[in-house]
Amino acid sequence: MKGMNFTVSGVIGELTEFNRKVASSYSTLLNIDEIDVGQTPTETLYREDKLKLVRYQSDTPKRCRTPLLICYALVNRPYVVDLEPDRSLVRRLLGLGLDIYLIDWGYPDAADRCLDLDDYINGYLDNCVEQVRAHSGQDRINLLGICQGGTFSLCYSALHPEKVRNLITLVTPVDFQTPDNLLSHLARQVDADLAVDTYGNIPGEMLNDSYNSLMPMRLGIQKNLAMPNLLKDRESALSFLRMEKWIYDSPDQAGEAFRQFVKDCFQQNKLMKSEMTIGGQAVELHRINHPILNVYGEQDHLVPPSASKALAGLTSSSDYEELSVPAGHIGVFVSGRSQALVPPKIADWLIARDA
Repeated sequence: MKGMNFTVSGVIGELTEFNRKVASSYSTLLNIDEIDVGQTPTETLYREDKLKLVRYQSDTPKRCRTPLLICYALVNRPYVVDLEPDRSLVRRLLGLGLDIYLIDWGYPDAADRCLDLDDYINGYLDNCVEQVRAHSGQDRINLLGICQGGTFSLCYSALHPEKVRNLITLVTPVDFQTPDNLLSHLARQVDADLAVDTYGNIPGEMLNDSYNSLMPMRLGIQKNLAMPNLLKDRESALSFLRMEKWIYDSPDQAGEAFRQFVKDCFQQNKLMKSEMTIGGQAVELHRINHPILNVYGEQDHLVPPSASKALAGLTSSSDYEELSVPAGHIGVFVSGRSQALVPPKIADWLIARDA
């Protein structure tokens, strides 16, 4: 392999250097007391059960009257959009003049086992939308849904179109059965009834292991071998550890919501077929006539472009646009290249459509 020295002395030299880096990285870790994430100031506007709705604080003059509500997935925590000052989608959007609110779903426990998609979408999400409307004084909001939160946002916009002005979907699955969707192939083999009946809530650690299994070399061996370089100094180490903290900060999933999402979306692809119902109401994507910006990652292994681009033509929107980002699933909002591309596009797009 290029750059490798396979002589005996060369191998010894590389092992010696690797050991030196391991020892140095250990010293670096000893001097880190805590891992700070989500550093942009917020105020909590609303609480319900485990959920809280926050508004990000900013001194930047607002260039868009319509507030933006971010709806993240139930899996993992939403602070990935504000991971650190130099890798913060939220901070960049605030600097571009947007008024931003975010739903933090919290950590479900045994009392939440029976929460279903109706509770999350027609209950919690709708209540948060009402709070944002009241707080901002605007009749309609802009909605930005990320990953599963994007699917929730599509469902919400179809069920409550009168409350949404513009819709942004970011790394959002729409067609759950495209041939290149590795997660779908795995999820379609899951006995969701047995899993929920056995566990109640689905353990977050178990889901994390499933995601890591989709890219075992990159997320396992390669990352571990690169770790001494990633921990070479305090700033590099903190950047790495913030991402690791987020990756393994995985809430359990409310059992009934998990059951419905896996069976209806992954296994039966009902959203694509206009067969999905939530709270007894049909979710018909053609009812969505708002402007839509659909953002996807070109190297996304969890939600491949084909799964997101399937949205085109399913709604009644006459103002539909796609943004292709040269990044993976998480890189869409944390990579340096994406930071320079995605926030300005979102801000300009929303400002141009601010009635």
